[in-house]
Amino acid sequence: MTEFSLPNATQNLQGQVAFVTGATSGLGWRFAKVLSAAGAKVIISGRRQERLEKLSKEIRESGGECAWFTLDMTDAAAIEQVIEDASNVFGTITILINNAGIADAQLATKIEIDLIDRVLATNIRGPFILAREVAKRLIKQKLAGRIINISSMAAFSYDGHGAALYATTKGAMARMTEALSAEWSRFNVNVNAIAPGLFKSEMTDGMLDRMGDITVHFPRKRIALAEQLDSTLLYLCSPAAECVTGTVIKVDDGQMAK
Repeated sequence: MTEFSLPNATQNLQGQVAFVTGATSGLGWRFAKVLSAAGAKVIISGRRQERLEKLSKEIRESGGECAWFTLDMTDAAAIEQVIEDASNVFGTITILINNAGIADAQLATKIEIDLIDRVLATNIRGPFILAREVAKRLIKQKLAGRIINISSMAAFSYDGHGAALYATTKGAMARMTEALSAEWSRFNVNVNAIAPGLFKSEMTDGMLDRMGDITVHFPRKRIALAEQLDSTLLYLCSPAAECVTGTVIKVDDGQMAK
């Protein structure tokens, strides 16, 4: 019998170096552990040092390799420096998870200028600079890479009751994914995005405290769990997605179904 080969049907990330932003809680915390479990060396970043230390310890105790850096995504110079420093730890970053972001819960007419600047800097300016810095090194060294931007279903559906700026930045994240994929595909740097619906996290817990139980409006009457994004993340990072670039995968548990 002739053996049938499936060379791209693997989630093995041995030899890869992954950088995850916004790793101090929620989806970013989970993403870092998943990538480590798949064999990648993981570098995590965020603003809360004690949380980074805790996550790094957990990953190492599970047999993984992990380093951490504090990072404020509104600081362009810090972003450039952290990629340089991180590349000196495990080598060139080959997987970037652009996960850091902040929400606003305000109407466009009520939001203060300072918060506008902070949301724009954290949710789109910082991720653009970060992707640029990672791609520059991959292109220079002729290495293939994967950049995964975390957008949101808010990019495609907004109910008009607050968070217009957040929705705007997540729409920009989706378009950034498409634009950068076109620019970097010739260099074998794939750029894709995941657009989650409402998943349980520190950010959404705060939102639900204000809004109450909104699951009554969802077809499945539930909030999705972070681990239900594992397969999508690993697919985009793995050999299975070698030909996939410029794609935004919506994962919302049917929450936005009409």
